[in-house]
Amino acid sequence: MTEGISREELQLAARNHGMPLEALRWDVTPIGLHYLLTHYDIPEVDVETWRLELDGLLERPRSLSLDDVRARPAVELAVTMECAGNGRAHVEPHVVSQPWLLEAVGTARWRGATVAGLLDEAGVADGAVEVLFTGLDRGVEGGEEQAYARSLPLADVRSGEAILAYEVNGVSLPPQHGFPLRLVVPGWYGMTSVKWLSRISVLGEPFDGYQMRHSYRVRHEEDEPGRPITRIAPRSLMVPPGIPEFLSRSRMVAAGPCELLGRAWSGESEVAGVEVSTDGGRSWDEAELEPGSLGLWAWRGWRFTWDAAPGEHELCCRARDAAGNIQPLEPAWNVGGYVNNAVQRVSVTVAS
Repeated sequence: MTEGISREELQLAARNHGMPLEALRWDVTPIGLHYLLTHYDIPEVDVETWRLELDGLLERPRSLSLDDVRARPAVELAVTMECAGNGRAHVEPHVVSQPWLLEAVGTARWRGATVAGLLDEAGVADGAVEVLFTGLDRGVEGGEEQAYARSLPLADVRSGEAILAYEVNGVSLPPQHGFPLRLVVPGWYGMTSVKWLSRISVLGEPFDGYQMRHSYRVRHEEDEPGRPITRIAPRSLMVPPGIPEFLSRSRMVAAGPCELLGRAWSGESEVAGVEVSTDGGRSWDEAELEPGSLGLWAWRGWRFTWDAAPGEHELCCRARDAAGNIQPLEPAWNVGGYVNNAVQRVSVTVAS
């Protein structure tokens, strides 16, 4: 990077955390290792008085307790969730925000009730176009005091698998993951999955709140509207091989056969393959892709055996999906540093 990390960015980095890449070894990420981004403060919630309000263009508006939500038919989905800013620290010129490298990702098993089922029960009225999800976390952003709130097109809610999750990996949501209830939208970047959910409103026109109008849009000029960020672009990451040098995190590997392992995912379509390069992206070989045992919305494992010769090497991996999307070799800049899914590069020294 050509510019240093500011004090404000360090404050963000201290509040939020990524998943150590060695945790890619787990099919399901342990809760404490799953990435976290908290926009404002973690709210204190009294579950005895908390309610989920359903309002707007509904025939039967209602107010639900957590027990009411838990009493509904439950589903459990394994979902790979990634921050839209993952990889931001690699773009140039430097973008001032949460300085993610590549660790803003994790896969968890979320259990809850479907949003579509709840809306069907409440009866969506004619003229509805969007569903707004509002959390209890409040703050100031862009000079606007606001609760964190984002909307989804009604058609996406009805046709998708979005759930109101009250459990993660078999336990109740911890405070940092949105206790007592959060939205989980498989295949979409993590900003869509509103935490500490308090209200669902069915709207007759698109929501114009800050998080939709300004944040999470790909813009190349500050004053242009840009395009909204939605589904996760394909990405592959590898478990860093060997052992690390403490400060640089560059890797030390013994000469000879070295098994490279990793995960690949896409919110656009099923992962179709992963390639590995051991020469910085000049040549590529196909990796072995493992079955998608966790389901459509979770990452898939891959492996590749590298005959590591003594010297300095740069390892890369890139995913492609069934829709024809493939990771680029270099990051593309935009104002927010979003959706940078350029290939991972791992510096490795192979001892003789």
